[in-house]
Amino acid sequence: MHEHRPGLGAISVLKARGTVDDSNARQFAEALAEHVGHAGQAAEHPLLDLTEVYFACAAAVRCLERATGPLARAGRALAVVQPRPHVREALSNAGLPGVRVHATLVSALHALHAPRQPHPAHPPADRETAGAEPGDPT
Repeated sequence: MHEHRPGLGAISVLKARGTVDDSNARQFAEALAEHVGHAGQAAEHPLLDLTEVYFACAAAVRCLERATGPLARAGRALAVVQPRPHVREALSNAGLPGVRVHATLVSALHALHAPRQPHPAHPPADRETAGAEPGDPT
């Protein structure tokens, strides 16, 4: 999905569904790398919607690491929206500098408006995620 937001510019959202495991991690990595690359060429803000995704292996996290490495080296990050609690935990434990987890699309878009600051190795969860209850699908 591609759209233009006033005051923010163009955004590109990749919505993933299903389980990422050893059988399809490569396809996930390719789609994600293409999404991030296209967004960079088109001067769009890339977002990844993980609302309907289950990570079933470490390969899924490595896919994100490979695809977001160039963003991290450029001082940017991929906004990851609404990962399920176990996915959010896996991303937090991995400490990927090229990934920023957000509880909602609204919070991700709000963060894009905020001034850019250096990204710590282990980014804190946004306020909405930090307040989520265990088992809360936000």
